[in-house]
Amino acid sequence: MAFDADLVGRKYAPQTYEVGREKVREFADAIGDPNPAYRDVFAAQALGHRDLVAPPTFAVVVTRGPQIAVISDPELGLDFSRVVHGDQKFVFVRPIVAGDILNTTASISTARSMAGNDILTIRSDIEDSSGDLVASVFATLVARGEA
Repeated sequence: MAFDADLVGRKYAPQTYEVGREKVREFADAIGDPNPAYRDVFAAQALGHRDLVAPPTFAVVVTRGPQIAVISDPELGLDFSRVVHGDQKFVFVRPIVAGDILNTTASISTARSMAGNDILTIRSDIEDSSGDLVASVFATLVARGEA
């Protein structure tokens, strides 16, 4: 099923995520990155951060809920059983840091069909509690066409 081009630009309700020190440490452990700035506040502060700095890919944790809102939209008609992850892109204004209260708004950036597959790109804009952009995350999903 081809995506409706009118869905491009649709925005979903923002979701809030508070970045905790333990979540940063757990994520660093999960990806196997020993960087002390992800675990030790003093190491992070020595690098100029106010608290633990999160690994860049921690942004996927922050954007998970907002992206689920998009893929669960019944008007989109996405058959998630046919989805493979096509691409991921992170554009940072500043690092994510423990103590941040982040608001993420997801939107449909592109929705198109190619070679019998439906391709969807979700843009998730992450802002801090002051409304300043922290990062934009782009996730491209490919819904494989039926055989």
